[in-house]
Amino acid sequence: MMNNTAKNPFTNPTANPFPAASAAGNCAHSGITGKIHAIESFGLVDGPGVRSVAFLSGCKMRCKFCHNPDTWNSAGEEYTAAELFEKLLRYKSYWRNNGGITVSGGEPLLQQEFVTALFTLAKEQHIHTAVDTAGQPFCEDDVFIEHFEKLTAVTDLFILDLKMMDAQGHKHLTGVDNANILAMARFLSEHGKKLWIRHVLVPGITDNEQDLLEMRRFISSLHTVERVEVLPYHTLGLSKWKELGIPYPLEGVPVPDAEQIKRAEQLLLT
Repeated sequence: MMNNTAKNPFTNPTANPFPAASAAGNCAHSGITGKIHAIESFGLVDGPGVRSVAFLSGCKMRCKFCHNPDTWNSAGEEYTAAELFEKLLRYKSYWRNNGGITVSGGEPLLQQEFVTALFTLAKEQHIHTAVDTAGQPFCEDDVFIEHFEKLTAVTDLFILDLKMMDAQGHKHLTGVDNANILAMARFLSEHGKKLWIRHVLVPGITDNEQDLLEMRRFISSLHTVERVEVLPYHTLGLSKWKELGIPYPLEGVPVPDAEQIKRAEQLLLT
């Protein structure tokens, strides 16, 4: 049980200093290293078809409904891009004609140079690539954009989580503002990158009618969205919070019922 606030990543996000890949490295260099939390060989909800999924370590958001709080810190097994690609490629027979590789997290954009190196190897073999991201690291500074453009060049699909439109509500829910996340969605749209949008429906928190309608208007302003999904809030990750000794902030919040899900889908999708 954690008893040191300085080490508690929920109460102290700065306790999770996660270094992105070295700025001195070459994005396309297969020897660049990254920290991997877990690997899934047969992912069915992480992009089109069957996917091999690498979950990267590190995230600066502190979402109150997070089902993987164990990915917040930088602990993980170190791989070079070539090593990870070789491991993921073992499952290629599962992909058939429309599968591929997805990188999730944690937050993969914290290690975007590593992801770029991995996807460069994948594109050399014409493998479909997807990034599952909350978009929080995005910024419009020249250095970040330079690296981000290299990543987008080898990424076929971005799966973006939109938590909430209201900036104050978003900060209360996740610990961070959402202006840069929305800016990333616009950037991807303007650069012709395919998008899937996902929204986690938490009763009493992310189901506000006005906010959902505002999200629908925002999504409608994007030109490359191929799919929008409402994901019902669940408590399957609750045991991880307990194991980490972090109080679960949504204790007692119910999962949405079928009627609530249908209502949200009608507001967001129609």
